[in-house]
Amino acid sequence: MEIVLTGISGFVGQALLPNLLSKQYNIRAAVRSLNERLNGQVSQYSIDNICKNQDWERIVINADIVIHCAARVHIMNDASTNPLDEFRAVNTYGTLNLAQQAADAGVKRFIFISSVKVNGESTELGRPFKPDCSFVPTEPYGLSKYEAEIGLRKIADNTGMEVVIIRPPLVYGAGVKANFASMMHWVNKGVPLPLGGIKNNIRSLVSVDNLVDLIVTCIEHPKAANQTFLVSDDNDVSTTGLLEHMAIALDVPSRLLTIPSSWFTFFAKLIGKPAISQRLCGSLQVDISKTKKLLNWQPPYSIAECMKKTAVAFIKNNRK
Repeated sequence: MEIVLTGISGFVGQALLPNLLSKQYNIRAAVRSLNERLNGQVSQYSIDNICKNQDWERIVINADIVIHCAARVHIMNDASTNPLDEFRAVNTYGTLNLAQQAADAGVKRFIFISSVKVNGESTELGRPFKPDCSFVPTEPYGLSKYEAEIGLRKIADNTGMEVVIIRPPLVYGAGVKANFASMMHWVNKGVPLPLGGIKNNIRSLVSVDNLVDLIVTCIEHPKAANQTFLVSDDNDVSTTGLLEHMAIALDVPSRLLTIPSSWFTFFAKLIGKPAISQRLCGSLQVDISKTKKLLNWQPPYSIAECMKKTAVAFIKNNRK
């Protein structure tokens, strides 16, 4: 089977590629610059950019599947003059250009790695996000992914190419960066954190290993066709619970100060950073019952296993 894969240098793509190779798929990787380490393993195709004018014909011709992981990712404190235009250029127009050319070339299935931000930024307790919703996001990154999903469904209707949409929440794992790595850094340092009182929120997250397993499942599963799936480790945690998992995985004491979350929220608003409070004190939960039932799928790895793997990689990287 011939698979076109974008985003091989990204967090998800780097974890997905060796899994695909182990299953003997023939991989065509869309890259900006050739990677000598991949010579002999994958067919590499140079592209200028993921945009509405990129020519994909030589890459998608006679391919069976496209897995589109590449994206302009969500950026905290984005300083772009017009973030929505920049997100749309890659995530919406670039995606739809690739999908249309794939459909024209006879590609059977297009797997799109979207985002839970299509559902929204937060959930109320007891009301997790479901995959089939009518919400329209206003945040630029989420809106660009939402518009791509709408366009992909139209292409599927018009051409017969099957589309599979996967919306991950926060993805963590070996090599994770950004806020997750920062949080792990402070836990590992043993710095007392005033987050021990944030026990009543619920956060869904997914390890990159569990996400990769779902992506691979969707390559050939007949019931995945033209479906939208949410994904998680199926073990939702509070902010306090997440930090405790980190401490166990790092084999360090959990040094959490029990300060009421309401105090934390008040302080965040006082300093003009309410978004920090939402990320730490708010809930964002997804319901993956459709994913499990329709695909007969379960996350193969526990949160403890995945957190330990993340911690081992974190410690190894910090020793370099």
